[in-house]
Amino acid sequence: MFFNSLEYFVFLAIVLALYYSFSHRWQNYMLLAVSYFFYGYWDYRFLSLMLISTVVDFFAGRIVDHATTESKRRTFLAISMIVNLTFLGFFKYFNFFIDSAERVLSAAGMGFSAPVLYVILPAGISFYTFESMSYVIDVYRRKVKSTDNFFDFALFIAFFPKLVAGPIMRIDDLLPQIERKRVVTSEHILSGVTLILVGLFRKVVIADAIGGVVDVIFSNPAAHTTPELLKGIYLFALQIYCDFSGYSDIARGSSRLLGMDLMLNFDHPYFSANITEFWRRWHISLSTWFRDYLYIPLGGNRVAKWRGYLNTMIVFLVSGLWHGAAWTFVAWGGLHGLFLVVHRMLSGGKAAVESKRDWRWLLSVVYTFHCVLFAWIFFRAHGFGQAFAFINGIVALRGMETLGTVLPSILIPWLLLFAIDIPQFMAKEHTALLRWPIALRNVAIAGMLFLIFLGLGTRAPFIYFQF
Repeated sequence: MFFNSLEYFVFLAIVLALYYSFSHRWQNYMLLAVSYFFYGYWDYRFLSLMLISTVVDFFAGRIVDHATTESKRRTFLAISMIVNLTFLGFFKYFNFFIDSAERVLSAAGMGFSAPVLYVILPAGISFYTFESMSYVIDVYRRKVKSTDNFFDFALFIAFFPKLVAGPIMRIDDLLPQIERKRVVTSEHILSGVTLILVGLFRKVVIADAIGGVVDVIFSNPAAHTTPELLKGIYLFALQIYCDFSGYSDIARGSSRLLGMDLMLNFDHPYFSANITEFWRRWHISLSTWFRDYLYIPLGGNRVAKWRGYLNTMIVFLVSGLWHGAAWTFVAWGGLHGLFLVVHRMLSGGKAAVESKRDWRWLLSVVYTFHCVLFAWIFFRAHGFGQAFAFINGIVALRGMETLGTVLPSILIPWLLLFAIDIPQFMAKEHTALLRWPIALRNVAIAGMLFLIFLGLGTRAPFIYFQF
């Protein structure tokens, strides 16, 4: 069920009614049961994959933690990695790698007819697989102790608000909240409802409203003028941000209503003054996962400069592939890796610091945003042909006389986002709405609810569900 559906809010209301009436231990059992129901609602057949990963990693963690020999610890760490990566690789990348091999061999003059399997991608597999793997890795590194409660560990993996599209939680952030008694306060309820409201506004009023326009423009770039192509990419940048951050807001808000906190996954990334800052604000749980489990093990920046740059490129190429089984995603990741390498070269490897918000900062924000905007073309395009046709159409400057008529349809959706993001960014608080004067707050809430109600008929799926 989608977060932007009536079914979800009926489901959430029932969950909350049961949750508030149970004791702590029964709350956990109930949350595990409803989380499996929530996941099975998509496709019950894939519950078995999650259960296998959960069982394997629970026992692998226990054995790795208590093994007396290093070889045994490494063996069960390897078993965990093999099981998880096999599931992820088969369901997400089988046809991609087979198709790529077929193309390479055909280009070399070697006939090759590959089998085609119509494999359905299980919802959320990229997210819960990374969570499960990180647990065993952290136990192996002796960063955390293994848990001896299977049901609590299973709830850590399956907790329904973050199950399908994150954030990617770590065991030491979420498990202590599962283990201890929770008290839901009025602050939890107010902040939770506010986050859900903001998330629905981003998703329903902004992302879903412009999604159809983006689809039409990207489906045939050659048929559109330069202003229309600019409209397509500016609106896609807005769509994907509002879609994914909207999901994260609703996930965090739903968790707050249960007295639990999920990590912040988006922190106004389009206000970043450089590309390093962007990746500290965009999909934070994924970027920190790759930092801790790939970049640092490769040597991070504690190696020669050229090796550090290579490590960055490797991480972002893998990150691109994580997002989808297509070479355009790899190109998107490669572009961001290149942007980061260039920024680190120019900055002398110094860590990014928050800039003074003056005209220089504003220029840096605009420049960084347009680097990100260019890379989005490859992320959204279905193949390199479509991506280059899109770029060529922009460079051709055809039909520029229509810019004046196209511009309002670009600006209005962005102004709707700025009405939310600028107050949040200035206050450094995602529930800044609660601090507004009561009259202004009530008008804003009424307006948001009205627009959400008007837009609920679309019920478009979240973009990141496909990853």
